[in-house]
Amino acid sequence: MRERHAVQAARRAREFEAFVAGAAGRLLHAATLLTAESPDDNPRARRLLTRALAHTYACWDRLRGDDPYDRTRQHLATRFARGAWHHHAVPGLRARACGPLASLGPQERLVLVLRLHEGVAEEQVAALLGLSTERVRAICHRAKSALLHGPGNQAPAVTAAKAVPS
Repeated sequence: MRERHAVQAARRAREFEAFVAGAAGRLLHAATLLTAESPDDNPRARRLLTRALAHTYACWDRLRGDDPYDRTRQHLATRFARGAWHHHAVPGLRARACGPLASLGPQERLVLVLRLHEGVAEEQVAALLGLSTERVRAICHRAKSALLHGPGNQAPAVTAAKAVPS
């Protein structure tokens, strides 16, 4: 009996190590985008990823056909969403943010990373965050506009050119 448990534990460890070897880089990049830290100095992103991977490992045997990457990404997003309001409100943490999405708020970063970087459908993001699909679409649009046109700038107005007779 003990031998069988040891074999199962070794198999579980090998499977999880293979999963981490293949997925950790992309998940760390997503976590770094979420926390708006520099890719070279990202302790919050690493802690966030470590907790998400620990959660995935704890429920590894219960996945039964579920995609472990999706499960880890979902846990990463929910842990970020729960803790983001605290980190967003702490004055020093916001000043240290220097990543490409640092100008966005936590909810905008979360929606943008899930939608554009991870390719998650609007409906899935809405269900994960408890928002309507229209709200997710609006947040994503606002975040993209803020990145493209800078904070406080509006999209350039389209002016109609007058037709001059030749």
